[in-house]
Amino acid sequence: MTGVYGRPTAAELVAAVAEFLDADVRQATGGQVNFHARVAANALRIVERELLATDDAPVRAALAELGFADEAELAAAIRAGELDERAGNVTSSLRALVAHRLAAAHPGYDQPNDKAG
Repeated sequence: MTGVYGRPTAAELVAAVAEFLDADVRQATGGQVNFHARVAANALRIVERELLATDDAPVRAALAELGFADEAELAAAIRAGELDERAGNVTSSLRALVAHRLAAAHPGYDQPNDKAG
């Protein structure tokens, strides 16, 4: 599905800019500019994955289980100490939220590292 704006989609545009930075800019530069191009390309790839992500049901379910509509409400309740007695439930919900974020920010992070050992 291409969405309401047609093609290229936002995710495709972000991917194209990331590829340009990672390939063309990095090959033509060195030092700090090369490093910043790499960082920018990685940031754009995170945005691309977030744009392409379609299943936020685990996040909504984790928040709903604790009785919150969004992460801001959950964070405020944690800071206020309102969930101290439900620490086990909070921990499992936070694990689901973090796993969802890591899937976009660092795919494969939850997989065992075969190189360690």
